[in-house]
Amino acid sequence: MSEAPDPEVVELATRMFDLARRGETEALVAYVDAGVPANLTNDRGDSLVMLAAYHGHAEAVRALLERGAEADRVNDRGQTPLAGAVFKGEDAVVRVLLDAGADPSAGTPSAVDTARMFGKAELLGLFGVN
Repeated sequence: MSEAPDPEVVELATRMFDLARRGETEALVAYVDAGVPANLTNDRGDSLVMLAAYHGHAEAVRALLERGAEADRVNDRGQTPLAGAVFKGEDAVVRVLLDAGADPSAGTPSAVDTARMFGKAELLGLFGVN
């Protein structure tokens, strides 16, 4: 039988996910610089990068990636931050992730699949596909 999680740890993790969703870059990186894992994930496998990307916070995404977060980390549904950013129309986030080496063909559906689904020809060009 596993122990119940420490309420303080749960509170800190919840705070981290909220900071990522809101794009509060300074506070987010202060916690990561103090030892919170840059690849912290929630109970659905969404990483801090995924949450920041999905909510359009390019600077938060960049700061997390600079601190070792994985650009292509998939959540429990097989989705990547890049596909999430394409889905939400967050072009600045897409560019940050691509600059960090995110793979447009990773995940299900991939960023390429998502761009095709929504007719985003400019992004397909950016990904180097038709």
